[in-house]
Amino acid sequence: MNTFASAHFWALIPAAGVGSRMGADRPKQYLELAGKTILEHSLACFLDHPRLRGVVVSLALDDPYWPSLACARDPRIVRAEGGRERADSVLNGLQRLRELGAQDSDWVLVHDAARPNLTRSDLDLLLTELADDAVGGLLAVPVRDTLKRAGADGRVVETVDRAPIWQAYTPQMFRLGLLRHALAEALAAGVTITDEASAVEWLGQAPRLIEGRADNLKVTRPEDLEWLRRHWAGRR
Repeated sequence: MNTFASAHFWALIPAAGVGSRMGADRPKQYLELAGKTILEHSLACFLDHPRLRGVVVSLALDDPYWPSLACARDPRIVRAEGGRERADSVLNGLQRLRELGAQDSDWVLVHDAARPNLTRSDLDLLLTELADDAVGGLLAVPVRDTLKRAGADGRVVETVDRAPIWQAYTPQMFRLGLLRHALAEALAAGVTITDEASAVEWLGQAPRLIEGRADNLKVTRPEDLEWLRRHWAGRR
């Protein structure tokens, strides 16, 4: 049975990080890209989607940049308190969604604040493919390059078979109740959580990989931002 028409979808953007690897004077989500901040672009794909009931952004309490953005006054966006780690910010965002009326059975799409090139086609693909899934899943891309395992001395130990290896992207889409339980349990156990899927995996579940576009790039280093600027300039 296809429940896509009746399912409730929400978006959650953890945006309390500082992005130290960028070496910038502000968190990377507030750097400029095509006349707006990276965060504004990351939000845009969700705000324009008719299937989403609302968006929560988890922000640092002392964030001085958010209030100056036009989207800070958008009634479709609700602010939540950011946490020390990404998982804490997501948990706080999930609690905010519950306060807004979201149910444990609702779908939550967690997306990186610094991943501004998400396309509507990839978002639609994720919603359609996972609406009836028992676990949930994430956008991902099969690894294309040869992989090497390094030793402590920085020399190659072996070449790793890349066939079963995927790069995890976002959004990552899970039921609110499952994700909240997975994150809380993993944090209580002291497990290292690198993304939402890793918390769900720790519970023994197997998230589904949905192949998306490779240019759904996360801005981590200055060259990522420069690539996006050139890429966006070329499509005008």
